[in-house]
Amino acid sequence: MDSLMLVKAAEDRLSPIFSEIDTKVKQNLKKVLEAFRHHRVGVHHFASVSGYGHDDLGRETLDLVFAEAMGAETAVVRVQFVSGTHAIACALFGVLRPGDEMLAVAGSPYDTLEEVIGLRGNCQGSLIDFNINYRELALTPQGTIDWDNLKTAIKDHTRLVLIQRSCGYSWRASLSISEIEKIIKIVKQQNPNTICFVDNCYGEFIEMQEPTAVGADLMAGSLIKNPGGTIVTAGGYIAGRKELVEAAACRLTAPGIGSEGGATFEQNRLLFQGLFLAPQMVGEAVKGSHLIAYVFDQLGYPVNPLPLVPRRDVIQGIKLGTPEKLIAFCRAIQTYSPVGSYLDPVPAPMPGYESELVMAGGTFIDGSTSEFSADGPLREPYIIFCQGGTHWTHISLALEAAIESILLMDK
Repeated sequence: MDSLMLVKAAEDRLSPIFSEIDTKVKQNLKKVLEAFRHHRVGVHHFASVSGYGHDDLGRETLDLVFAEAMGAETAVVRVQFVSGTHAIACALFGVLRPGDEMLAVAGSPYDTLEEVIGLRGNCQGSLIDFNINYRELALTPQGTIDWDNLKTAIKDHTRLVLIQRSCGYSWRASLSISEIEKIIKIVKQQNPNTICFVDNCYGEFIEMQEPTAVGADLMAGSLIKNPGGTIVTAGGYIAGRKELVEAAACRLTAPGIGSEGGATFEQNRLLFQGLFLAPQMVGEAVKGSHLIAYVFDQLGYPVNPLPLVPRRDVIQGIKLGTPEKLIAFCRAIQTYSPVGSYLDPVPAPMPGYESELVMAGGTFIDGSTSEFSADGPLREPYIIFCQGGTHWTHISLALEAAIESILLMDK
């Protein structure tokens, strides 16, 4: 069976699942529209102020709309966050103090957090450099949360629990909202003052609720991932309890300024519109994830998540097994990218990552993983991670090319 027939058969098989995704999109969009209506969003909110960014009505209203859509007490949505990692770092440094402990409960964190914590690199300005202790709860051999050990994991000085929602570059299932809620309940039973912080990258609008709606004290993410709706050009967000969000905002700006500063550089309209588009764009990416999983499972490759199971984020992993296949896959995806289709992805170092990366990222916004992209670290077992997508039909076309490149190598 050729690549076109494989993809067509998958599309037919996945039609009922696509309908279920559309239902979730509608429910999430309704939630966003209610927030827009409640805060009376109008064209006057698209204007920006310059300089310090004081009294930016659009920015202040966006914070309120975003918080309501996320089920949070408050939020800061800022273009000054350079990435999701930066937003997460601001949250961690904002609420942790020397002598505190941070406990990661879902195994090792994402590569870019290793230097923030101080697990790798020269530890310059890391949490460990500031005498903040770090501990992690290993996953079970099956790759799941160690629920038994979690019940006794919280110590007197455990100030914050890190819950990474997405699998990142690991071969585990990403966390569902119900699992996040369960983690929070177990932590709070041991110490109600321990902060439950969620790295929410890649998870927004996948389910009907966000972590802050089920008890998370704080969460953070990137605007060039899910909540930017594929059109926001930069930034990130932090949402949660008011005093914790303000502490994180003080880390982004300065004590005494906090959330009151930060010009939006004429970006308010894009930020509002991106949030409006986000549920639909996430739905398209999830459809693409199902399509990729189904086809490569049929070809005999291990995939995570498995075909036909509900999604918990927009990431789809395929265990390709060799560096040659990893590079060939990325080349095929790059060829079908709208920007830079003529470029040849090659392994290269990237700031914050331990291994060289191979990346197909022909996106309109540099590094945007809400648009369709694929990347993977050049290390065993050579897993490619696909994410995002403005519409699943684009993913389908790119997938056909990727299948052909892999089938040629299998001959």
